[in-house]
Amino acid sequence: MKKENWNESNIPDQSGKIFIVTGSTSGLGKETARVLSRKNATVIMAVRNINKAESVAKEILEENKNAKIDIEELDLSSLVSISIFSQSINKKYKTLDCLINNAGIMACPYSKTKDGFEIQMGTNHLGHFALTGQLISLLKKTPNSRVVNVSSIAHTSGNIDFDDLNWEKRKYRTWSAYSDSKLANLYFTYELSSKLEEDKGNPIILASHPGWTATDLQRYSGVANFMNIFLGQKVNIGALGGLRAATDSTVKSNDYFGSPSMGGMKGYPVLVKSNELSYNTDNAKKLWKLSEELTGVSYD
Repeated sequence: MKKENWNESNIPDQSGKIFIVTGSTSGLGKETARVLSRKNATVIMAVRNINKAESVAKEILEENKNAKIDIEELDLSSLVSISIFSQSINKKYKTLDCLINNAGIMACPYSKTKDGFEIQMGTNHLGHFALTGQLISLLKKTPNSRVVNVSSIAHTSGNIDFDDLNWEKRKYRTWSAYSDSKLANLYFTYELSSKLEEDKGNPIILASHPGWTATDLQRYSGVANFMNIFLGQKVNIGALGGLRAATDSTVKSNDYFGSPSMGGMKGYPVLVKSNELSYNTDNAKKLWKLSEELTGVSYD
């Protein structure tokens, strides 16, 4: 049987389509923006650092002078910033083909977001939950639109304590907090898909993971940074899972694409399964309710 190596050449022309990529100034997000621009999409770079984004946009334009790039400020650790960004997008654009919830932080020291959430859960899950909720109407207006949530194989170590989401009652374990946030990405994916599936024409909701990709996401962990040398695959391979979820014409809601080899750490993206806990519908509903309460964002 011929081995499948899904890559950039499999991505069809994206002319006329509009993509939002959160966290697109470095790593997976930067590569995703670059590839989509090469495929003639309009790419909205949703970023914290405007100056850094302008530098990335310049690189992309030097490679492709016809690239369509829009830079918008977005801080996923701030509900106010998310609201301002969403209002701007809803005002500026009449359609949105794909929201790629890529931005994330990993294994950083304990801190809280501007709204009092543990920083990793607040940025990686709650921020994207609020963002998606405020753009869902625009996505629903757009035929065959998609939401892609970038998770991680680290979700397999997650086990969310719903009574202590902000780690105020336990000793903080930075890797556990990261894993919890990546498990939350999958609960969000599957629950949103479930809520939307009854109505035809709703966005397709998917997830992806990049395997072990060498990026600056690991900058807070000396061990992980060191292991990049031996285990890390190149960013152009790691970004393919999200790109496949965003562009492959054969996808369906709940699909999860990622690297299949070495325990999910390496390889071209294929359809994979997340762990058993990630499909726990009671937990997904519990997190959804809590997320609505904490962010003040409702999808109804």
